[in-house]
Amino acid sequence: MKLHEYQSKEIFARYGIPIPKGRVASTAMEARQIAEELGVPVVIKSQVLVGGRGKAGGIRLAKSPKEAEEVATQILGMEIKGLPVRKVLVDPAANIEQEIYLGITNDRAARRPVFMASAAGGVDIEEVARTNPEKIIKVHIDPLLGLRDYQTRDLAIGIDLPKEYWKQFSAICHGLYRAYVECDATLAEINPLVITREKSLMALDGKMLLDDNALFRHPDLAQLRDVDEEAPAETEARKYDLSFIKLDGNIGCMVNGAGLAMTTMDIVKLFGGEPANFLDIGGGASAEKVAAALRIILADKNVKAVLFNIFGGITRCDEVAKGILTALEEVKPSVPMVVRLVGTNAEEGRKLLADANMITAETLADAARKAVAAAASA
Repeated sequence: MKLHEYQSKEIFARYGIPIPKGRVASTAMEARQIAEELGVPVVIKSQVLVGGRGKAGGIRLAKSPKEAEEVATQILGMEIKGLPVRKVLVDPAANIEQEIYLGITNDRAARRPVFMASAAGGVDIEEVARTNPEKIIKVHIDPLLGLRDYQTRDLAIGIDLPKEYWKQFSAICHGLYRAYVECDATLAEINPLVITREKSLMALDGKMLLDDNALFRHPDLAQLRDVDEEAPAETEARKYDLSFIKLDGNIGCMVNGAGLAMTTMDIVKLFGGEPANFLDIGGGASAEKVAAALRIILADKNVKAVLFNIFGGITRCDEVAKGILTALEEVKPSVPMVVRLVGTNAEEGRKLLADANMITAETLADAARKAVAAAASA
């Protein structure tokens, strides 16, 4: 789950990380009032869950309350990478001497968190990693020991941070690590962390990604989800506990199992097709869940065929077939449907589907080939 900048910085503040004393506005008049209260100049920052806001003109300086209102009017009327701007953050402008990148994420290869810092802050860290990887200093954290003081010093030395800032930098690093761990985040990032002309450090921007699987432990954080910023299909999928990610292809995929779903997508591509989605319905999916998954897949106008790839282990394939047929009675799709069933009672399940004039297959390769051909003919 992605958090907006203002939400991320509010969490950072709870962990002792200094942030600007800005506020959120949903109208231009509110932005003007906030600018009057904070004093000018202020920075008007669009709040959308995508990067590149500055390059798109979604972050601008205003030198008077009137200008703040005018800038907010323009930004609130924008779309950035297809997302409409519904809120702006009004922050006091900072006197910046230096910009630093500071972030923590999961390093799956090392099987532990990795802290990263770079003196090249304020720009896309991915671009720095691609062009100047030596400018990113990394330290891995033993989750049993946590972040140690010597590691924060290693980061400070690595980015040539003046020694008078080490103590404050260490406190910010420890606060960021605690926020990352205690919120079950997969990313906690400050870009930029700035040295101001007042000789202090401040987090001017913030970004957090939270692990959806851990949100049951954080009902307060779950309430921060902005469904207006999500694809409607992903919001609908979450209601039925479906794992769904929209892609750009034309073959809808409905599979029970994440690994099997990824394999299905690969095989579809191998035979010249493009998957329209990743969708894992899980084990023992009911007819209601299958129907919901079908509605989500077919809502994509690019879908020309649907491929079911179901492994019946504990769940019998004939029961799965009955669930599919029940779902089809409700959804009534207009595109070809290809079903591959394997496992317990697979032959009985395929017969039920064949009798209903559905395209069946015994192997995944055969199913993918048939789905690609059906999509091409459609």
